[in-house]
Amino acid sequence: MGNWDTSKLFLDNKYRPIGKEGNIQSISFQNEPYLGKPTEVFAWLGIPESPAKKAPGMVLIHGGGGKAYRQWVEMWVKRGYAAIAMDLSGRDAEGNRLTNGGPEQDHAAKFSTEAKWEDIWTYHAIAAVIRANSILRSLPEVDPERIGATGISWGGYLACIAAGVDRRFACAIPVYGCGFLQDNSAEVWMKIFASMTPRQKKDWHKKCDPSVYLPSAKMPMLFVSGTNDFAYPLDSLKKTYLLPRSPVTLCVRHEMPHGHDAGWSPVEIGLFADQHLRSGTPLPVIGRPERKGKKVSIKFSSASPAVTGHLLYTLDRGSWPARKWHVRAISPSKGCLHAELPENVSVYFLAVEDERKAYSSSPHEEICIP
Repeated sequence: MGNWDTSKLFLDNKYRPIGKEGNIQSISFQNEPYLGKPTEVFAWLGIPESPAKKAPGMVLIHGGGGKAYRQWVEMWVKRGYAAIAMDLSGRDAEGNRLTNGGPEQDHAAKFSTEAKWEDIWTYHAIAAVIRANSILRSLPEVDPERIGATGISWGGYLACIAAGVDRRFACAIPVYGCGFLQDNSAEVWMKIFASMTPRQKKDWHKKCDPSVYLPSAKMPMLFVSGTNDFAYPLDSLKKTYLLPRSPVTLCVRHEMPHGHDAGWSPVEIGLFADQHLRSGTPLPVIGRPERKGKKVSIKFSSASPAVTGHLLYTLDRGSWPARKWHVRAISPSKGCLHAELPENVSVYFLAVEDERKAYSSSPHEEICIP
């Protein structure tokens, strides 16, 4: 679909073993040519020991400044998943540039208006994600119908694109990442977009923005982020999660920090994967808030007993990352949350948390004050 030859990528499951320690091995696989030359991608691949039946799988997509994290693979293997984490900056396990590595994961490779599409970082990164899925699907220990993808920051951006391009994924979990980057995103990226001509902006958006691909996503998706994310703010996030034609679950936490450790830690990620890949207990389901004046209410359902609800709100306007958010606890009552908004609220949403500390949030609502 789109700007990738998926008929080729879906069949390309070849890789070269490098080394092995326990149930984690280092591998490499060929990716798309860069500047007319062949490239290779380094990855960690883990498979649970002696699974009783075929294991589910997870493709792990790092963000800016990241790498192929062995510990991330180990985390998922301990959960009973086969997992693969590949480097997306043309480097090996130690962070050294490969002689045949693909593009750097830098602004020049991501936002170039002069390079050919086949030499842009997004093109190479998505091709690597699709090939990683193909590798997992080819393993006899893995159930090819139960493979998901999760990515952090730029990896969340890629997970959004992959959800629309590679419909073989059974679920997708972008953390922080979203589309509509030219509308509102990190300050440094907005300056780069401002330097582009209208034609260059249009071309970049058409090829590289997740909003172009997400309407084709048909798998369940979980969007994880924070109220004040500096790179993928709430306004762009909301426009993004309204695009998939599949069920969408939100987990927007109060002031969630931005980073790899913070991005792979939320309990909701593993529980959502279990829900869709292992028939696990679902996350709470929460609807859209209804408001009459200052009073708001929302319906929810929870397969695991609900412990508490939350009202999150801000009085501020202007820059989304700079707004101060407040949290009030709400006691659930017969599948509903009821709250009263303070004076001068500009934006609010509600959330419910079950006994596993699994948290689902509603879409945020903006209040227009004359």
